[in-house]
Amino acid sequence: MKNKGIIYEKAKRFSLDVIQMVKTLQQNGESIISKQIFRSATSVGANYSEGLGAESDSDFIHKLSISLKELHETQYWLDLLKDGHYIQDDCYHFLYSESDELYRMITSSVLTVRQRLNNLRQPLKNQNSEIRNQ
Repeated sequence: MKNKGIIYEKAKRFSLDVIQMVKTLQQNGESIISKQIFRSATSVGANYSEGLGAESDSDFIHKLSISLKELHETQYWLDLLKDGHYIQDDCYHFLYSESDELYRMITSSVLTVRQRLNNLRQPLKNQNSEIRNQ
């Protein structure tokens, strides 16, 4: 199988870590928040993976932006689980730190592609200005 990159692997590992936490939560009788965090955390990697197969740079940015939104949601659920005393502080800090690192990595990818798009558009803007000024 083709290597899909460090962000893909990190998102997959993050999803698996959250799945393990969810199993423990459900064994202890917590089912509502665990379902929500399961969905949002696993959606991060799923949307990133979709972005890898994007049809355009804009589509790539869109898919990764969804991953970022899902990370925000996941962090919210982590906050509730910690503040509601469903998870230990070490579990919270580990998963929150992992989600934060993923957020920075994905944001960096989005910014890189946006910059590339801006650089491609800049010569067109200059060319159009020159035509209008003639």
